[in-house]
Amino acid sequence: MYVPPGGTRIVHSQWCNRFDIVQPRPLSSRSPEKVTKESPMPSADVIVVGYGPTGMTLAALLGLQGRRVVVLERYDELYNLPRAAAFDDETMRTFQKLGIAEKLLPGTNVQAGYVWTNGGGEVLLDIEYDNPGRNGWPAQYMMYQPHLESTLDELISSMPSVEVIHGAAVTAITEDAEGVIATAHRADGSSFEVASRFLVGADGGNGFVRTHLGSSWDDYGFSENWLVCDFALRHEVRGLPTFQQVCNPHGPIAIVNIGPGHHRFSFRLESGQTREEVTDPAYVWSKVAAFLRREQADLIRVANYTFSSLIVDRWRRGRIALAGDAAHQMPPFLAQGMVSGIRDARNLAWKLGMVLDGAPDDLLDTYQPEREPHVRFITERAVELGRVQTERDVERAAARDARMIAARRANAKPDKLIYPGLTGGMIDNHGALLPQGLVSTARGTALFDDLAGTGWLIVASEQAALAAVHPEALDAFHRLGGNEAVFAITSMFAPAEYSDTAGSFTRFFRQTGAIAALVRPDSYIYGLAHSPQELADLVESALTTLDIEDWNGVQTR
Repeated sequence: MYVPPGGTRIVHSQWCNRFDIVQPRPLSSRSPEKVTKESPMPSADVIVVGYGPTGMTLAALLGLQGRRVVVLERYDELYNLPRAAAFDDETMRTFQKLGIAEKLLPGTNVQAGYVWTNGGGEVLLDIEYDNPGRNGWPAQYMMYQPHLESTLDELISSMPSVEVIHGAAVTAITEDAEGVIATAHRADGSSFEVASRFLVGADGGNGFVRTHLGSSWDDYGFSENWLVCDFALRHEVRGLPTFQQVCNPHGPIAIVNIGPGHHRFSFRLESGQTREEVTDPAYVWSKVAAFLRREQADLIRVANYTFSSLIVDRWRRGRIALAGDAAHQMPPFLAQGMVSGIRDARNLAWKLGMVLDGAPDDLLDTYQPEREPHVRFITERAVELGRVQTERDVERAAARDARMIAARRANAKPDKLIYPGLTGGMIDNHGALLPQGLVSTARGTALFDDLAGTGWLIVASEQAALAAVHPEALDAFHRLGGNEAVFAITSMFAPAEYSDTAGSFTRFFRQTGAIAALVRPDSYIYGLAHSPQELADLVESALTTLDIEDWNGVQTR
């Protein structure tokens, strides 16, 4: 290990197959694991392999349900280095569900937009982010990942049903019709086993679980070598871009704020450059000299790695599933890598919970059909953007610049990228996210999820929308943990519990023409109803799909 002056160190991480230069920082650590060589094998509802943002979110969501979770993490402590740079309003909505949204704010900055410039500094594209976004929070947050992970870790530490075992590398998995057993090894050579009903591999693209499943990569063929340099700012640096892509064919640059007091510069590398050359601090400072001076910041990390575009062919087999980077890896041009893994966790958590409570295992068959098209859409858009931004041909880059500058002069605002809803799987006729905004009840005014909850929901524009739902079906829906949130948007006759303070639901019902929506625990819409009978049919369809008749002995018809 090379240690240059000042204490900066170069570390090779097998987890992500890269070399990092790291400025030493205090590490957050958990109490010693409870499992010892002599102790009996712990049992769990779910084993989570990997304790990055995806695994942490899944463990927290399951812990919120009271599920018994054992997390096996190969590293001895939290990774404590920034990797991802941003998350969106949907992700903040998940953190809202976990009760940590406000705790995350000190490690974030709200991002107003995303700017592309050419090599001469001319603006090619200026994208404005919504504030608030569809999910009731600003559409884009720039973040310092160690703060996010320490906040999640603090939450998980408070959950009595979740056990995190650090320094435990999974080396074998066996499974049968009843469950899964994971064998983990420690650095001292000792090993132990954990038994569970299900196992989720959130252990990254080079993790053991994907190899165990035999899943193979579908490669989109977009692969580029980049240098990522992180800085801790000593003070405010006026004029430093917060989210900018410099589309220079002679050397593309990405400049990104990564939370309060931190900044990232990424440079595409050319063939022939050696790792030793590009990770030298002197080289790094020469690359950022046009934007940042040595007296303004400290270099805390340099990572040289390849942007990839990969999706596995099989996300689940039997009682084992993959999530996050273990299932997909995408270029960072949309800042959706970590976010996509957290979506996986949100999708899996409620389905695992229902299956653990007695719903058919077939419910888990809907995981990949719902998530894979969504991930492919984002990956393909990220690849497209990456190819446009990093165009190497000087003439084609000049033509690109001319087109985009002409569009700006014509006041042609760029179309905002709208991610598709879910299709197939556990979706009847819609699949988009239910919007969230401020609503009011006699209990107070707050964001919708905080008042209505995030289980199964019937969201109705008026009380009459529920008129055709059979009482026994409604009773079964309540046994499922379902609830109703009723507004008085389309009728002023009957009183309603919810008032649409921010107008979010008035716009939603007007735009869709629906009178009600049946919403899943992950806030995606199972189906829209345009009449009371359609709502009744949706409720009974969901109950039938979840096999509620056999599960609870409730006759829905």
